[in-house]
Amino acid sequence: MSRLAFRAAAALVGVALLAAYLTAALFVADALRFLWAVRPDLPVLLALVAAVAVGSAYLSYRIGTAQVLASLEGDRVPRERAPDLHRRVDALAARMDLNRPTLYVTDARTPNAFAVGGSGRSGGGNAGGLVVDRSLFRLLTARELEAIVAHELAHLEGNDGFAVAMADGVGRTVVGIATVLALPALLALSGLATASAWIRGRPGDRSGPFARLHRALAEALFAGFVLTTLLTRSRSRRQEFAADDRAAEVTGDPIALARALRRIERATDPTWPFAPRSTHGRTEDSAERWLSTHPSTDERVERLRRRAESQGPTRRIPAGPSGRTTGRGRSPR
Repeated sequence: MSRLAFRAAAALVGVALLAAYLTAALFVADALRFLWAVRPDLPVLLALVAAVAVGSAYLSYRIGTAQVLASLEGDRVPRERAPDLHRRVDALAARMDLNRPTLYVTDARTPNAFAVGGSGRSGGGNAGGLVVDRSLFRLLTARELEAIVAHELAHLEGNDGFAVAMADGVGRTVVGIATVLALPALLALSGLATASAWIRGRPGDRSGPFARLHRALAEALFAGFVLTTLLTRSRSRRQEFAADDRAAEVTGDPIALARALRRIERATDPTWPFAPRSTHGRTEDSAERWLSTHPSTDERVERLRRRAESQGPTRRIPAGPSGRTTGRGRSPR
């Protein structure tokens, strides 16, 4: 008798849950139908969707950039405190016909440099910022530091941060719109899956056909977000290679950049006894490589080595953390 009472109670719960989920699904569907009924003509609608996608991505980028620059304001470096570094930045910016970025020096205790904001070519407006961690001054020679600075200026020259942020923002907005359109189906399938499990007296069971359909639809939408991430990360890695090439071109010294990359890799490698904690460790995991914003140091150094060999006399590039020597490159002039 108690089992029959449980099944009856479970069935009532299932019916109540189904009613709640279907009511929510119908409410969302009605709202979407209303919006569709008052939609403008298709060309105007597509233009509005594009404007929303681009506008939200642009606004997110600008707000994020402003927040980063505001947080760095206390780290701004006046010319009198680092005249040599300022001269190098001035010379490189002039050579690349760039707006001169504001120079910041941080103390994150992790060797790093990055560019933020900026409008690329000279006369384009906000010049953005160039952020250098203080540890690089101890870790790198003057030529190596100059190569790293040139690499970051190349990102400003190409507006790389803006391009990646826009691509990522637009992609996520499109997938988000698809998710909203699929929401009635997701709610209905979730309700059917949950209700059928309760009615069968197995509340935790998610093996039924409705549960499988719900998972398939949710996974398809999630795959859209993953694809967007993979595409933007791939673009980011290509930008790193392009910035390496530009820095080597501007400085005329690919080996200086290769040596700088190796020194930074050693200093951030968790296997190095005195390394700070780093999230950029070497990995053999293919998924991590696909999701990485940067190519491996081995790839970057090898490309710089080949570039150096094509330019003239060579010298050995330092071995990586594994102890393997990566080849030979041109001696700096």
